[in-house]
Amino acid sequence: MDEARAVLARLERIEALERAGTQAGVLLGEVRRLLDEAEAWVRAEPAGTDLAEAALGRCREALNDAETASGAGAGLW
Repeated sequence: MDEARAVLARLERIEALERAGTQAGVLLGEVRRLLDEAEAWVRAEPAGTDLAEAALGRCREALNDAETASGAGAGLW
């Protein structure tokens, strides 16, 4: 349950940072942390998480691809 709360709190933080016009690099760091926390949530509550695991894999891959393509991760926003 703590893992779920961490994910929800991180999502709220990202939304607030976006509204404040925060730089892409800061948001990217928050997204990385969100993925880590979401993965921890799936590990803690594995029942019925096949779709979530697949989505996390796609997100992680997209993040890695974007960072590789741009050198620093800019361009996601």
